[in-house]
Amino acid sequence: MTSAAEMPVSSGSTLTLHSDSQNAHETDPLRKANGVYVTVHGHFYQPPRENPYLDAIERQPSAAPFHDWNERIHWECYRPNAFARVLNDRGEVVEIVNNYEHFSFNIGPTLMSWLERYDVEVYQRILEADANSSQRLHGHGNAIAQVYNHIIMPLANERDKYTQIRWGKEDFRSRFGRDPEGIWLAETGVDYATLEALVAEGIRFVILAPSQALRCRPSQTPDHPNPEWIEVGGSQIDATRPYRCYLKPTLDTSTSPLSTIPDSPKDESSEGLPYIDIFFYDGPISRDMGFSDVVYNSNRFAGRIGSAVRGDHRLAQLISVATDGETFGHHKKGTEKTLAYAFTKEFPQHGWTVTNFAHYLSLNSPSWEVELKSVTAWSCAHGVDRWQDDCGCGGEGGVWHQKWRRPLRDALNWLRDQLIEVYEEHGRELFRDPWQARDEYIQVMRDRSSANVNRFLSRHQTHKLTAAEQVDALRLLEMQRHALLMFTSCGWFFEEISRPEGTQILRYAARALELAGEVAGVQLEKGFLKHLGLAPSNVDSFKHGAEIYRQLVLTAQVGFKQVAAHYAISSLFTNHKPAETRNSLSGKDAGDKHHHPSQKRVYCYAANELDYQLQRMGSLTLAVGNLKLVSEITWESEHLVFAVLHLGGWDFHCCIQQFTGRRDYSQLKEKLFGALQQASAAHTILAMTQLFGEDTFSLENLFAEERHRIMRLLSQETLTRLGQLYTQAYRDNYGVLMAFHRDEIAVPQELQVAAEIALGHRCLMTLRSLEQDISDPQKSWNHIVELEAIATEAKHLRCQLNIPDGKQMLEQLIARSLWQLLHDANGSFNAEIQLLERLIDVGDQLNIHISLHRSQELYFSSLHSQIIPLCNTTLGNEEDTHQCRQLLKLGKKLAVDVSMISNQLT
Repeated sequence: MTSAAEMPVSSGSTLTLHSDSQNAHETDPLRKANGVYVTVHGHFYQPPRENPYLDAIERQPSAAPFHDWNERIHWECYRPNAFARVLNDRGEVVEIVNNYEHFSFNIGPTLMSWLERYDVEVYQRILEADANSSQRLHGHGNAIAQVYNHIIMPLANERDKYTQIRWGKEDFRSRFGRDPEGIWLAETGVDYATLEALVAEGIRFVILAPSQALRCRPSQTPDHPNPEWIEVGGSQIDATRPYRCYLKPTLDTSTSPLSTIPDSPKDESSEGLPYIDIFFYDGPISRDMGFSDVVYNSNRFAGRIGSAVRGDHRLAQLISVATDGETFGHHKKGTEKTLAYAFTKEFPQHGWTVTNFAHYLSLNSPSWEVELKSVTAWSCAHGVDRWQDDCGCGGEGGVWHQKWRRPLRDALNWLRDQLIEVYEEHGRELFRDPWQARDEYIQVMRDRSSANVNRFLSRHQTHKLTAAEQVDALRLLEMQRHALLMFTSCGWFFEEISRPEGTQILRYAARALELAGEVAGVQLEKGFLKHLGLAPSNVDSFKHGAEIYRQLVLTAQVGFKQVAAHYAISSLFTNHKPAETRNSLSGKDAGDKHHHPSQKRVYCYAANELDYQLQRMGSLTLAVGNLKLVSEITWESEHLVFAVLHLGGWDFHCCIQQFTGRRDYSQLKEKLFGALQQASAAHTILAMTQLFGEDTFSLENLFAEERHRIMRLLSQETLTRLGQLYTQAYRDNYGVLMAFHRDEIAVPQELQVAAEIALGHRCLMTLRSLEQDISDPQKSWNHIVELEAIATEAKHLRCQLNIPDGKQMLEQLIARSLWQLLHDANGSFNAEIQLLERLIDVGDQLNIHISLHRSQELYFSSLHSQIIPLCNTTLGNEEDTHQCRQLLKLGKKLAVDVSMISNQLT
């Protein structure tokens, strides 16, 4: 008897199999337009917040307890969407979803640069999401580009339009490894000149609000060469289909060196005209996502999406929504979970295909064309007046005006035009094509290594540049970079010019002014202030933009002397310590000095320490150094000498001057250290004044981060002493405290505070010891027992421990121990898992609200790759079965759903 495997296949069978395969291909919605498609677009963006002089974001108190708003929104939105939880009804993790694999998204280049530096794990998840979506959707990734720093494109001049697009494209290409098919326009601000630039740069599509369409019609065909237009100016456009927008040259582009638009045909035909495709998102649903509670429940969200599906039997339709990506987790906490469940469960259950715009366009080429209103945006009912006029948008319904908007726009336009003259006059001496050099400067912005900068300069230079010319070339390009950053849209978005957003763009303007002066010697600030003086502030203490500039912008400027002062004062609290500290200096002890030439980094400056000497005399500490500072951005440098005297406590006296030669420097050191030997602060300060002049720096002149670090160090001794006093008060009154609690009488505030501080301090010290001894099982157990005792005591006394550092320490210890357990085959499994379980338990007992998210992510990533395969091969192996049960028990403790595999073992 012949087996089924050996039976010959007839030609008829082969045709049937081929036909089945072909039918599957024909009905596969990923390969052929078929059914309902859903696209959720997230516009992820943060404005550039970096100090223009330091290339770093300084602490923003309003974002507390986080360092700055980027960091805060990251932990509330960007990271949760990279690791979005799908939970069961017990609150256990069933799945961890990378929402970026399902979103259509753009992430502003300035935000991506920050993510790349701050959380490379999330950054990689975003890149992987695009690669995975590209693979699933046949070469069309979810990510699209964005105009570089979110300027309102219709208000930009032509060259700035092109640079914004080119920088956005190159930034995208360098990250995602492919050309962008679409691009996000800031605030969806658009006009035909912008579309023209997009077409010239190879962009295939954009996403707009339905209110931006003027009229539409079916595409022209031989049978219907001139179909009638349908007016849709009141947002009535059918958003379930893509549209083709032809660029009829209504503008005079004949004088534009960048224009690619052909002459206009005489008839209504669109044949031969360049075009761009446009998707209009569903306005009502998108509004609901931002301003109602529809995204708090995935079933309700799916129902809302379903209400937009057209029942007219069309072959395919796209329901697309768009909103700020920060909606999901930042504006609306926890809604990344809604999306994760909708993407992976709700939408597929309805038979909908989750896709992106580029993929849908590949399946369904536009069969309708559209014309747009002349100049529009999604967040202004008055075109783009929100970014240039007192139109009322962004006024928050208050009494404040926005009369400052037009003068601010005029001032920056004036400055931009002045800087163009500087750039062209001086740039043509250094660059073969100054504007091409600016367009390609994004390659340097992405990689400021010396080798890359040299390659860039070699490509663009008119001749081999001297060192001074290289500095001028980089200054000119940085001037242009800041001239673009100063148009970031956020500066006009809100109700007042003195807000942080307005101040920030003025700081970019100030830096551009400064760089122009350094290269060309031009003094543009007076003219700029004249224009700013016409921008009235709503805040009486500021009066107008010029006063804001003086109070909030000029005071924040940083020069080489400030950087050197920062370095000098900070050096007293780093590794600059004498080999042996003495209370007096006499005879040979006077040589108690410390020399160590080295190189350090102070924000975007390389600090080459050529000499450093430090001496102490009683409570006085004097350091003198010889320092060369080099900007990593413009390559400009200065050679400086510093002297810093610490008088004890908060008192610092620091002086800076130019290095004028070794002989002068040697004499200066000799005089200063000679003055110090008299053990008189006044005498030493007098000597410093005679040698350096009256210009001095103190602790207040340090950059905020370092100032706060030194303040904490200087406070440590006082806090330790106070901690000891509180602990003593707590111990002395422990019985009294217990009596108050036992009889349920209100505890005196002083005693309760003493208990909380004392127990918090004890807990923090124990956690630090545990961190040091975590590799020693016996010591670790002892520390955990102590933590359990603290938790019991705190519970009895109803103390809430406020130890954010301890919370973070325990979270990291749990994650580190879990990683060790999962990846160290040579470890003692039973001991490690018991220790880990006790760590998790003690976190609950201490009631310090530890987060197990990182540990959940680590466990979940190993669940399918390691744990389930182990459990599937444990038959007959008692040791493996025991190990598997322990790992599953641990998963339950981490609130991960392991019930399916657990049930198989029972």
